[in-house]
Amino acid sequence: MIRLSVLNLPHHMTGEQLHTLFSEAGLVASVKIITYQHNGESRGFGFVAMETQAEGLKAISLFNGRLVEGRPLAVKEDRPWSKCSPARRTRNCG
Repeated sequence: MIRLSVLNLPHHMTGEQLHTLFSEAGLVASVKIITYQHNGESRGFGFVAMETQAEGLKAISLFNGRLVEGRPLAVKEDRPWSKCSPARRTRNCG
């Protein structure tokens, strides 16, 4: 399985719509659109898990830069942040 981050989503796009879109590349294992806690509105990004590495790479090539409702999607492989990555620098990084 490969997890993709999807940025610049239309704010009214649903998880079902995102699932349908990425189904063009293969089997979708799961979809998660990130929302604001206080009102439930989309924050404009989410995650899609594809069943295989090949389907994930196909999804990246199909959808990265593709216009969806006038917005160019940014799709890339989601890599977990380490505790000490530059974006998450903490005092406990040794």
